[in-house]
Amino acid sequence: MMAAWKTAPALAAGNTVVIKPSEQTPLSTLLLARVAAEILPRGVLNVISGRGATVGQTLVEHRRWRWSA
Repeated sequence: MMAAWKTAPALAAGNTVVIKPSEQTPLSTLLLARVAAEILPRGVLNVISGRGATVGQTLVEHRRWRWSA
């Protein structure tokens, strides 16, 4: 549910989304992405899975990302 709450407003505003679900509960977010893939253009909703200490930290610290909240 958290993934839907976070991605829906961003998508409605016309943004693309990269989401990294918790490594403990990734399946619901992956299912959401599978359903969304039938509706949204390719690359609009992106899911990166993995452990927070490695994948999440790398994602947050990468210099090419431009963050907005």
